[in-house]
Amino acid sequence: MALSISQLAKEHQAFVLTKLKEAEQALHPSSTEDEELVRRAVFSVRNKSIVFERFNGASSILYASVQDVRPASVEIDFSKEELYCSCPQTKWCRHQVGALLALYQYFDSVQNWSGAWRAQKSVQLKSLADERSPQSWATMVDEVMKRLLPPGRVLEGYGLSAVRTDALERLRRHMPFEREWQPLYKLFMELAIFNTIWRHLNETPGHSLDTPYMKYFIEQSTQSFESILTELTNRSRLFATDPFYDGIQLLIREFLLERQGLFANRLRLYMLLWAVLFYEKPRREQELDYLNNLENPSAEISLQSLRLLFYVLLQKEELLLESLAQISLPQMQDLFELATFAQRAGESNSLAVILRAMLPLTGTFLQDVVPVVQRAQYVRQFQLLFDDIQLTDEEEATLYSAFGVYGLQPFSNFLIKKGRYREWAALHQLNPSSLSYLEMCGLKDVLQIEPATVLPLYHVYAMAEIGQKSRMNYKQAVRIWKSMRSAAKRAGKTAYFETYMQTIRAEYKRLRALQEEIEKGNLV
Repeated sequence: MALSISQLAKEHQAFVLTKLKEAEQALHPSSTEDEELVRRAVFSVRNKSIVFERFNGASSILYASVQDVRPASVEIDFSKEELYCSCPQTKWCRHQVGALLALYQYFDSVQNWSGAWRAQKSVQLKSLADERSPQSWATMVDEVMKRLLPPGRVLEGYGLSAVRTDALERLRRHMPFEREWQPLYKLFMELAIFNTIWRHLNETPGHSLDTPYMKYFIEQSTQSFESILTELTNRSRLFATDPFYDGIQLLIREFLLERQGLFANRLRLYMLLWAVLFYEKPRREQELDYLNNLENPSAEISLQSLRLLFYVLLQKEELLLESLAQISLPQMQDLFELATFAQRAGESNSLAVILRAMLPLTGTFLQDVVPVVQRAQYVRQFQLLFDDIQLTDEEEATLYSAFGVYGLQPFSNFLIKKGRYREWAALHQLNPSSLSYLEMCGLKDVLQIEPATVLPLYHVYAMAEIGQKSRMNYKQAVRIWKSMRSAAKRAGKTAYFETYMQTIRAEYKRLRALQEEIEKGNLV
């Protein structure tokens, strides 16, 4: 026989063993579907349904056909270490597993392999799902995750989202049929998986949480949490679901207090659930009591910040005021998160208390603590927070002064709202930008109400273009002067503009290209 499968299998024994190991990790013996897949793959080997047709030595590809309900073709690429199947299944299918086992039988027992795989089965996921209790749901997650993340496995950053997605796919097969239960099931599973992955990263040496992959993983999970919470809060709450809400409360508390690293991200998720999901006063009182009695928390956990959170939720404004009487710069990030939380929870009175306490330190926080690349984003978020409360003129001036150059747009809108148009023009003379940005800062509004204040500003921008000394910049200067002419006409200062242009021509008479562009623009 030209094709010696026995010799080929032994030559590529390491490849076959590696791929079967991947299949073992991907296929869970407690899953009815996976157990059936492996059973049929083993049956195809015993029934001699797998025929190795040819081997291409140049490309190192082995071609096999599988006699099934619908015949399938499998390609085993030894050089690229990949398998391909013609069936529509996207991941592991019985044809691929069967082809690997058909090679495996030449150097080991298929019966022993399938027996060892089934021995890892502890309990059927379906039977756990049918029990419908927080404990059985938690056991389902443990069953799936211990296969995907065995102890000691170093999880590469790019694999975080893949593990999460794989686990969710397996658990969604056992989602309750009742629509009232589905959002709760999804939230419980998402949170339990998220907590398990984080715990694995904490317990396994060689993992760093401060990576772009981890940040993407957190962002992806947070978006999913928010989507599920929106779906969940639009449904009526069944009495039978109370134990599951208790289970979620314990889960999020464990995640916050027992996991390590990136505390701000953990706190943000904790706040999200308490703002949206847990709205009962007795439950909030219970959590506050637990935190007050907590002993020896880790160094990264700020119990004071957590107490403030529940002072907001329980509307304990006196305790909130007392706690915020003396704040320091290191507390500003936590207070910023707390203010965002209060806004989301609809606690407007608490929001005003927090923001007024933060106001004196806002400038120092933005300029000295927040990284330069994030200042514009923080200024925008501060602006959205302060828009929800009433400030005095003095407080508003303090706020916009704290924003610095990153607050030009909100400060411009504030000056226009107060009718301080000359100060608006002076602000933009001191901080020149572009005409398009000026329009974003309210240029059209100022032109309609007090156009004369804009004339010096147009002059500054036109002189900046002339200073570049190129025809393209001269053309831009002419466009600015045309806008200036319109503003002068609206302000009743047409004569002033004509005198202004004559002065410009006389001053720059040696710039022939500029003179030509002025004439083309009919400015004189």
